[in-house]
Amino acid sequence: METKDLYFDLPDELIAQYPSDKRGGDRLLAVNRKTGEYRDLMFADLPGLLEPGSLLVLNESKVRKARVFAYNRTGGKVELLFLSPESDGSWLVTSNRLKKRKMGEVLSVGDVDFEIVRMNDDGTFCLMPQCGSGSKRTVVDEGFFLENGHVPLPPYIKREDEFSDESRYQTVYARNLGSVASPTAGLHYTEDILDAIRKRGVETAFVTLHVGMGTFLPVRTERLEQHKMHRESYEISQENADRINSALANKAPIIASGTTSLRCIESAFDCASGKVRSGSSSTDIFITPGYEFKVANRLLTNFHTPYSTLMALVSAFSSLEIVKSAYEHAVREKYRFFSYGDATYWY
Repeated sequence: METKDLYFDLPDELIAQYPSDKRGGDRLLAVNRKTGEYRDLMFADLPGLLEPGSLLVLNESKVRKARVFAYNRTGGKVELLFLSPESDGSWLVTSNRLKKRKMGEVLSVGDVDFEIVRMNDDGTFCLMPQCGSGSKRTVVDEGFFLENGHVPLPPYIKREDEFSDESRYQTVYARNLGSVASPTAGLHYTEDILDAIRKRGVETAFVTLHVGMGTFLPVRTERLEQHKMHRESYEISQENADRINSALANKAPIIASGTTSLRCIESAFDCASGKVRSGSSSTDIFITPGYEFKVANRLLTNFHTPYSTLMALVSAFSSLEIVKSAYEHAVREKYRFFSYGDATYWY
């Protein structure tokens, strides 16, 4: 499949720069993924769309304040995105000025000096905190990010992060710290909406997939099959794996809340046993048209960017023709797009 097929025309004014005034006050486009029939609803209508006895799978990863500004030895400002810790104490990082980075370069953040100890071929490099040279801290912990970090809003949000983003760019059920971007389908839920879903007779299961470059990096190859996904870590407890496997055994509808939840449970599926495995692992799964879904048969997600792996995933879940038609309708009806925008429900 050619990457250019994932393009759609979107006016800039439809890219949401702020969340809705009230959490949960977003619109919802419900789309039959087989027929393409759609309905214009509000997110608060979601509980009524879910069948009693179904299972809703939510990603409880929490966003780290991973956007950090550093200075080089000449005083130049460098924007960094801290992706994940490495086993040797260094951090996997990417930057807005990758071509200027080089081995041995020292970058300072507050009272910490970092040295670039490894350059990778995938647009990332490793920073190691240094002893001496005035550095007071040699371990990068959560205190470092609280002190120096910013909410890592995506680049299509053309403003700096604000205090309100610290809560609105997190889901209400976020628990496990580690993402560098929000699992944004979950931003719409309130405790009241979750209560209404449970009262509907819908069970919930929680998984963790830490959002990294694998989720948000655009496709830059001419063909989808040439694109290489970055690995992202995930974890499913035994209790939650049991809930998912019970739903599978009973042939109950399984709703993946967000593409990250979907990628997590599809990655954890064991074809030999026909069950989802519990435990910790990582995945570079790239779901494209033609993929056979083993676990999820419903999907709640936001509108996605052109040329993205997520557009490919939704097209695999439905069809490229139906996705493009639904998106064209959303543009005509002035839905709000992307992370802080409205939601879609594919059933």
